[in-house]
Amino acid sequence: MMCYPEYKESGVEWIGEIPKHWETKAVWMMFHLGRGRVISNEEIGNNPGQYPVYSSQTENEGIMGYIDTYDFDGNYITWTTDGAKAGTVFYRTGQFNCTNVCGTLLPKNQDLDLRFFRHALNIVTSQFVRYDINPKLMNNVMAKIRVQVPSKTEQTQIANFLDHKTEQIDELIRIKERQIELLHEQRTALINQVVTKGLDPNVDMKPSGVEWIGEIPGHWEVRRNKRIFNERDDRSTTGEEELLTVSHITGVSPRAEKKNVGMFLAETMEGYKHCSVGNLVINTMWAWMGALGISSFDGIVSPSYNVYELKSSEYLPRYYDYLYRTPNHVNEIIRWSKGIWTSRWRLYPDAFFSMFTITPPFTEQVQIANFLNCKTEQIDELITTEQQKIKLLKEYRQSLISEAVTGKIDIRNEV
Repeated sequence: MMCYPEYKESGVEWIGEIPKHWETKAVWMMFHLGRGRVISNEEIGNNPGQYPVYSSQTENEGIMGYIDTYDFDGNYITWTTDGAKAGTVFYRTGQFNCTNVCGTLLPKNQDLDLRFFRHALNIVTSQFVRYDINPKLMNNVMAKIRVQVPSKTEQTQIANFLDHKTEQIDELIRIKERQIELLHEQRTALINQVVTKGLDPNVDMKPSGVEWIGEIPGHWEVRRNKRIFNERDDRSTTGEEELLTVSHITGVSPRAEKKNVGMFLAETMEGYKHCSVGNLVINTMWAWMGALGISSFDGIVSPSYNVYELKSSEYLPRYYDYLYRTPNHVNEIIRWSKGIWTSRWRLYPDAFFSMFTITPPFTEQVQIANFLNCKTEQIDELITTEQQKIKLLKEYRQSLISEAVTGKIDIRNEV
């Protein structure tokens, strides 16, 4: 792709130079600005229909639901005014509705291809979002944003080019996201198979007597947790030890490694529970989501967590970390949890001690843990590689859009 033969200063710092025959205009000069209205879930439920309701969400093109009336008819640009996705721009056409957290742009004349301006605005709006309280991009700010304006014919050429190219890139991203999903599924299935059935496919099996476990190798045992664990409840006197947290994604990890975590930190951590390497820590409030794991760290955890230590050296912590975080075991936690609502379910020690656990011979626990360490590391590397490819594709997508809509590349012969 070539550059344009001549350029001039756009007068806008972020745009820089633009092709000599292009213009730079503020949004208010080209569009009538509007806003959606308050549309509740109740209104959507009571008035089912065919006309989409767009909200501040960006998944599923922002569709919140469908009702039997519409507020807008024609070609519009909308954007999210509030929330984490503030500034995200969409092209809308036909008959539709917008909630009050959506701004609308209606073109003042026919010399605008809105597909071009969707791309042009999407690469700049993030610079104008206000983050002091709640992310916002209000109408008065959107009105003053200046963008580059080629002729209508060139707008359409650029829009066609970008629609085609971004569709190709998005399809590649979807393929890689699906590959990552499959790798995660493969990882989970592998762990579940090995921790419950062992490494020898030819071993004689027997019923475990526990529904969620099913058959196990004939020489394995099933024991209640009260035979395997003791509850630990010794407390910190200073609160100066490293603070640990527990999630369903990472298991037990230092709180300092977590970024953007909405977890309230107390003024003092005196009285927090001690936790040592090899201890099982269960986030009592989120156990039903799988927020538990064997700790690889010494430190302290919230008093609302439960800490358990293995009773003897015949139990390998790494094996139980794999076993307890399998989906089947998490479902068993749900069965033993108590509470009226899902968000209030709690797994208390008496219930935990009543649950059953597989106990292979120690040597097999070691073999299984070593095998899974190797295999999951290989799968995790593949996942990381695919994630990096997605990141590069997204960066390329954004760069291609930016260069096309600002005239840094001439795509007219590419169409």
